[in-house]
Amino acid sequence: MPNWTMNEIAQAVKGEIVNKGKIKDVSGVSFDTRTLAEGDLFIPLTAERNGHAFIQTAIDKGASATLWSDPIENAPLDIAVIQVDDTQKAFQSFAKYHLNNVSPKVVGITGSNGKTTTKDMVAAVASSKYKTHKTDGNFNNHLGLPMTILNMEKDVEVIVLEMGMGEKGEIKALSNIAEPDIAVITMIGESHIEFLGSREGIAEAKLEIVEGMEQGTLIYPGEEPLLQSRIDKGWVDVRVKTIKTFGKNKGVDVYSTEVETEMKQTRFKTNQHPSMTCELPIPGEYNVQNALATILAGESLGINIEEIYTKLAHFQLTKDRLEWVDGINDSILLNDAYNASPSSVRAVLNYFKGIEVPGRKIVVLGDILELGEQAGEMHRKLHKEIEADTFDELVLYGENMRCLYEEMKKKMDETKVYHFSGDKGALVEHLKESLRINDTAVFKSSYSTGMLEVVTELSQQSDR
Repeated sequence: MPNWTMNEIAQAVKGEIVNKGKIKDVSGVSFDTRTLAEGDLFIPLTAERNGHAFIQTAIDKGASATLWSDPIENAPLDIAVIQVDDTQKAFQSFAKYHLNNVSPKVVGITGSNGKTTTKDMVAAVASSKYKTHKTDGNFNNHLGLPMTILNMEKDVEVIVLEMGMGEKGEIKALSNIAEPDIAVITMIGESHIEFLGSREGIAEAKLEIVEGMEQGTLIYPGEEPLLQSRIDKGWVDVRVKTIKTFGKNKGVDVYSTEVETEMKQTRFKTNQHPSMTCELPIPGEYNVQNALATILAGESLGINIEEIYTKLAHFQLTKDRLEWVDGINDSILLNDAYNASPSSVRAVLNYFKGIEVPGRKIVVLGDILELGEQAGEMHRKLHKEIEADTFDELVLYGENMRCLYEEMKKKMDETKVYHFSGDKGALVEHLKESLRINDTAVFKSSYSTGMLEVVTELSQQSDR
């Protein structure tokens, strides 16, 4: 972990040291007393709960210093205190200070789907030539991105930052902290349409990633008209020097050819290197697009194509993304239940249709959240992806999925389609009775539905 002096931190956050304490250096940063380590600077955030109320817990766990925006007479006397106007803004300013001091190449990644996968791919590729640091999990918001930066060692050469959002303006704020040299937009889907109103609004919000750039490189799906039309109108001209595009057909810089998808891996070639085959250790044709974006990012970092392909063949996905799990009764589970959007559900369904499995195919879908007034219709439309004989069993969970259930009852035998509203226990019991040897079940859902807990209950580890 990097070390900072109190004077250095005070200067970075434009704060005042009101109590010097006993420790001169800080060895880490934390805004959560549950994970705070000895020597950390404590950041008492004041959002839903006032973090200042937890200062004694932070002291007991060994915090060396704290930022402070509450009345100064309430500040602790037994550790160093830096007074600031706003602890969150100070936290973000500290991150930007550290980033500027280390001065790595910054790759920022956003998009409706595929952010975490592409982040993992790009970080693996970058590590072939540079000391690389990346976002942990999907720690990608206004708190996670600064924390990722502050966890970066001082000799890091490339940092890969995932940028998530819930509403307009959030990507802009993250980009202004990170100042990407390379920005990647993976795709435009329907995630967060509840807050942004339309796919057009989502595209405009994703393009905010260029706001912190200074003559950088933008990589995006060139076959997405919602992006291309805005770029053609000059939306990114001031901030972006180089534009690179990827897709499935001619007309973009790099496109895929000869795509082959198997149960646990994918192979493809590209127009730029037609004699070379790229292998991915994950399934799904949609992941080829993430790999194409990664190829362009890797080349922008000066990495040769042979090394890019080698790293892509062995990269590791963040947990709970396309994760194969041994299930109860010798079944096979594909856990992709960390997040979902209509487009990512369609992609998983299309992948699952096309692969061969040793037994039955079972699809378990949970509610897709943050779709607002369009939720019912977007769930209902998923029936177009599922024919009567496509899968052996379809299990739906949540109130939104009732809309899909009503459509599927018209197409599938009643012994093959099931719906559970809010009783997770009933869902688990049904699947425990249904799953048998060699069955393959795919799980896709928004995180808040708790589908990950269902997968855990059905795993072989739980069965022991």
